[in-house]
Amino acid sequence: MKSDRDPADMPTRVPSQPAEAGAEAASQTPGRTALVAFSRRAFVAGLPLLAAACISRPASYDIRTDPRYIAAYGPMPNERFPIPAVNIARIEPQFLRRVVDFTGDEAPGTIVIETEHRFLYLVLEPGKALRYGIGVGKEGMAFRGRAVIGRKAEWPNWTPTRNMMALNPDLRAYAGGMGPGLGNPLGARALYLARGGRETNYRIHGTNEPWTIGHAVSSGCIRMINQDVIDLYNRVPVGTKVVVLE
Repeated sequence: MKSDRDPADMPTRVPSQPAEAGAEAASQTPGRTALVAFSRRAFVAGLPLLAAACISRPASYDIRTDPRYIAAYGPMPNERFPIPAVNIARIEPQFLRRVVDFTGDEAPGTIVIETEHRFLYLVLEPGKALRYGIGVGKEGMAFRGRAVIGRKAEWPNWTPTRNMMALNPDLRAYAGGMGPGLGNPLGARALYLARGGRETNYRIHGTNEPWTIGHAVSSGCIRMINQDVIDLYNRVPVGTKVVVLE
């Protein structure tokens, strides 16, 4: 029987495996209290699907053609600004949302960010985490250490920095801020990090350029596919611990 592990999906710190169930990829579970209980139920429910996939999956299998993943990244018509489906064929498969083995010692509910490997982990329980692909901008590469989510926003406003406007004068039109919408670079959700009770300039947010996930980008912090940042937003409360690895 061919191993279900994806050899291309092996970051240095955290070995990983494909998603164990479509429900794990697609679901949205609010609140820290429900997180671990949901995770355990999902693992049990997903085992038969994993076993079946291991038996019948052809060598040419690509999760980007899996109906469960297509559904997980499908349109979200009930959002304030309806979100279109993501063309996941343009994204490397290891950067799609999935449950993975996790070797760190952070407590369940903690967010761990590996900027070098372009992954964000939400620890579900000892040994397991929900992993998302991310894009990392210059601001994202400059932040290290520990923080907490100090504030969350749905469909946030965005204001370009002075450096951004210097590099791209067209952005001066938004010096007073850009309102929410599909064209807003922060996407559908933003989670703002704080230290010592004060908000930093660091944030986890959506993007209107999903094809940049898995890559270094010219500006911004930690960007996620809109479907993924909504999933993460619904799972974690204000006060969630965040660790950005060296």
